[in-house]
Amino acid sequence: MSIVLITGSAGLIGSEAVRFFSDKNFQVVGIDNDMRRYFFGSDGSTAWNLSLLKKECPRFVNHPLDIRDGEPLTRIFSEYNKEISLVIHCASQPSHDWAAREPLVDFGVNAVGTLNLLEATRQHCPQAVFIFVSTNKVYGDTPNQLPLVELSTRWELETSHPYYRGIIEGMSIDQCTHSVFGASKLAADIMVQEYGRYFGMRTASFRGGCLTGPRHSGAELHGFLAYLMKCTVIGKEYRILGYKGKQVRDNIHSYDLIQAFYQFYQNPRCGEVYNMGGSRFSNCSILEAIPLCEEITGKTLKTSYVETNRIGDHIWWISDVSKFISHYPDWRLTKNIKDTLDEIYQYNKERWLKES
Repeated sequence: MSIVLITGSAGLIGSEAVRFFSDKNFQVVGIDNDMRRYFFGSDGSTAWNLSLLKKECPRFVNHPLDIRDGEPLTRIFSEYNKEISLVIHCASQPSHDWAAREPLVDFGVNAVGTLNLLEATRQHCPQAVFIFVSTNKVYGDTPNQLPLVELSTRWELETSHPYYRGIIEGMSIDQCTHSVFGASKLAADIMVQEYGRYFGMRTASFRGGCLTGPRHSGAELHGFLAYLMKCTVIGKEYRILGYKGKQVRDNIHSYDLIQAFYQFYQNPRCGEVYNMGGSRFSNCSILEAIPLCEEITGKTLKTSYVETNRIGDHIWWISDVSKFISHYPDWRLTKNIKDTLDEIYQYNKERWLKES
């Protein structure tokens, strides 16, 4: 039986992957120690999702390990060895602001943890496909140099601009402000590429925009749509941080992202990089997302505005996913912003109200 090893297995993307591969009769080995609770408090904890996974997925087992510690990781890889056919590395410290508080922890989780996993894969199951959940923050604030136009609810590019359909993988990652988080993820991203190119391993970095879905443990510092919807449901004030609330993000549903991973797994490449997001199919600004949340819930969201934006934050980001589609033409985006917000609301409303 083929084994899929998934880090961050109780998180948004990890848990989607656990369910997907369990349904395809893979044995799924998870690694998740709920460090998200340490990062973001009880709002960010994934313990509730892990409990559901254990009930719903009989082929799933989780190990509460810290990926910064190479020795226990090595023991796990030694136990399953060459039966591991796929590693999906979702575990991370994902917040700009939090990374600046504890840079050593951030770099340890994002960069050192990734290196530990790559080396364990190389030593014990080098034939396995290695998929890394990277981030568009590897490009730093370079996208903010684009000639953006201010509209009533968003920042936007002219339709004639080469990047109007989205930003491509060739954008520079150099000579810009990344944030501490962006720098640690970039270090990991490049190492994933290097293990592919230097050692011939079948690796890929998927540089995500906003990854979202109903099982996201959204918190103020991470999880835009889920946290926005939660605030609307429970009546909590939502703070808009800079850019007049007109900053644009493309949002990809966790279901669509896992479908992309599966396409890559079936026909892998070495040291590949893909920008991966909602593209023009699924994107919004904060000002555009708020009325959608209010329409779905029938409630009015309380907001406040903070003039100062997060360091290294993007004003406008839309991913050009055409490179991935050119390699895997059977893949398509299926869930837009409205679909996703509807799912987030229906799946979480009762739990959020009980918790509040």
